[in-house]
Amino acid sequence: MPTLQQLKKETKRMADSKRAKLFRGFFKTGKGEYGEGDIFYGITVPESRRIAEKYKNLEFSEYQKIFKSKVHEERLIAVLILVHNFENGSQKNRKRIYDFYLKSARYINNWDLVDLSAHKILGAYLSGKTKTILYELAKSKNIWERRIAIIATAWFIKNKEFADTLKISETLLKDEHDLIHKAVGWMLREVGKRNIKTEEKFLKKHYKKMPRTMLRYAIERFPEKKRKFYLNKP
Repeated sequence: MPTLQQLKKETKRMADSKRAKLFRGFFKTGKGEYGEGDIFYGITVPESRRIAEKYKNLEFSEYQKIFKSKVHEERLIAVLILVHNFENGSQKNRKRIYDFYLKSARYINNWDLVDLSAHKILGAYLSGKTKTILYELAKSKNIWERRIAIIATAWFIKNKEFADTLKISETLLKDEHDLIHKAVGWMLREVGKRNIKTEEKFLKKHYKKMPRTMLRYAIERFPEKKRKFYLNKP
């Protein structure tokens, strides 16, 4: 049976100082930035996936511990293990993982951790159920909980269910953080891939008050003429 100690030794052994320096800049770890103080080993996502596959049978209590790691890649590996075990678990285990994910949301504290997991755990679990928790997260003071709320709806979008994405997008229209602007714009763009009329109905109602980054992400795939219409219209 693989152990947490073995996982930690393996991640440390794979550390790449040059990549770690690049990652610290990419994930904004400087003072006052959203990833302030996060520690990176410089392990790539494909490498992290391979480690997660190797240690997917860790005891539940073990990857509960690694969620609190100060090392970004160790938290990423924990998230990837959690997703794997949710997708391959019984209904009882899926409920336990869902509950743990919500309780541990403060440790899912960068955009890559959110984007690789929120829809696959929260979205998948809440499909066909009440979505109240997502609306609560969308009003959280914690940026990562707000991003989790909108990214979780990617699961519903995939199934051509757009209502919650649009409602949560409305809630986040006045959000001050660029990472939320990007996430909302991205999800609106995903809606448009499946139903352009639904996306445009939303845009025509809100585009004048949408943050510029959010709007640009939402209309990224539009024809040039239509993009200019939204970007230049007073």
